[in-house]
Amino acid sequence: MLRELRRTIEEMPISQIREIANDAIGLEDMIPLWFGEPDIATPDFIYNTAIEAMKAGHTFYTPNRGIPELRDAISSYTKQLYNIPIDPDRVTVTASGMSGIMISNQLLVEPGTNVVCPVPLWPNIRGTIDILGGEFRAVPLRLINKSWELDLDQLFQSVDQQTRAIFINSPNNPTGWIMSSDQQQALLKFCRDRGLWLIADEVYARIVYGMRHAPSFLEHSDPEDRLIIINSFSKPWAMTGWRLGWLITPKRFGKTLEMMNEFNFAGAATFTQMAGITALRHGEAFLTDQIKRYEDARDLVYERFSTHPKITMGWPEGAFYAFFSVAGMTNGLAFCRKLVQEARVGLVPGTTFAAPEEGWLRLCFANSLETLNTAIDRLEEHLDK
Repeated sequence: MLRELRRTIEEMPISQIREIANDAIGLEDMIPLWFGEPDIATPDFIYNTAIEAMKAGHTFYTPNRGIPELRDAISSYTKQLYNIPIDPDRVTVTASGMSGIMISNQLLVEPGTNVVCPVPLWPNIRGTIDILGGEFRAVPLRLINKSWELDLDQLFQSVDQQTRAIFINSPNNPTGWIMSSDQQQALLKFCRDRGLWLIADEVYARIVYGMRHAPSFLEHSDPEDRLIIINSFSKPWAMTGWRLGWLITPKRFGKTLEMMNEFNFAGAATFTQMAGITALRHGEAFLTDQIKRYEDARDLVYERFSTHPKITMGWPEGAFYAFFSVAGMTNGLAFCRKLVQEARVGLVPGTTFAAPEEGWLRLCFANSLETLNTAIDRLEEHLDK
């Protein structure tokens, strides 16, 4: 008999992030630190734009690549941020960074090919490669003296004749690692020399500490390089539920991306896109305040974890996660489930991020200091039993 579904789909594991969240449904006094999102709602200056747009009747189909006004705004924002010109024809609006990841891999990945990726890494990235029948080829980041580091030689050695792309997430979810400009330039040259595509997930580019933005491959590239930049409104402007992102690609792929959007989701809602314009043009003060909150939260979590004898944590340079190991833990999923039931704290096991061994956990610290202190108190009490 024919399979009911494709084998790849039938055999795909459920997201452990969702498993933990589902376990906690209906539980009182939960501190949910599993999802990667801010603890506050979208600010009113952004959502009011969407409300007014809906009232004005902007509820119809949109151009597949995004409304021109938003593509222009993304172009101007990127130029101001990196001091480089970006043609609006290189910009494609997507219905979330996630859809941008899927479409990027749909362009390149097919059975018999592979994508090389530094890990730990957000599991949905691997999921898109698996769905398309490609091979996810992991190269581990290493924690050295509290800092996460990538061995570029090891990355290069993982490339073979079947490699279609190298996928870099920097700033990284879950470790907070940031790829240096020097490494970006070396990797870009490597990809040029071999005709490889470079996919750069820069969703956390603005959530960094001690600088205005993380280094971007855009700062070192030519407009026609085989480079795809993925970005999103979700994290910087507290718009996770809005599902709005963008791609920057070579101009020559505009028609192709128009078609890909058509087949995936047609186009993001007009009122959502208009809210995105407001976020880009008027969201700097909000973003500055949020980053200060996240920096204070990072410092608190790092200080508390660094003093616990069972915990080892790397220093996050960007994003808003603590990725840490617990001595003696042999099953992260079981540990997180027990933590939900007994301590009412929701974390995520590191194995879902392709951590090379058990014992790692992720905590999202985009929360108030009071909430984080309570969560860590409960975690420590659980560990000390």
